[in-house]
Amino acid sequence: MQNANFKPILESHGAFFAFSLKQFDPKASPDVKYVDMGGGLLCPKDKVESLTEAFEVEVKRAASERLEKEGKRGIIWYELGNHEAQITGDITDTVEAVEVYGITAEEVRAVWPEYFQHCVDNDCF
Repeated sequence: MQNANFKPILESHGAFFAFSLKQFDPKASPDVKYVDMGGGLLCPKDKVESLTEAFEVEVKRAASERLEKEGKRGIIWYELGNHEAQITGDITDTVEAVEVYGITAEEVRAVWPEYFQHCVDNDCF
């Protein structure tokens, strides 16, 4: 999520990213049991639920802000490009990426032909 700020949430929950013991050891507290939340994210076991809830709130806030700023069409165009839909011919990843904004597959499909034609006209391949 582009404009989400997860750093204060991580810090307030004692969560951090570590991909090796060399990274884990200096950040971990010896008396705390950590849960691997995937992608290298480690969180104290007793804070997993509140961390997840705080993340969800931040994602909704950031999505609302971006939607207001860029509009549905702007977000769809960005995500089509980000997922290189003009190259793959597949909008599935874009549809999944825009769900958080309340944008439907039908809305992506409606914009897709215009976006693809833009890519053809501007050699975006």
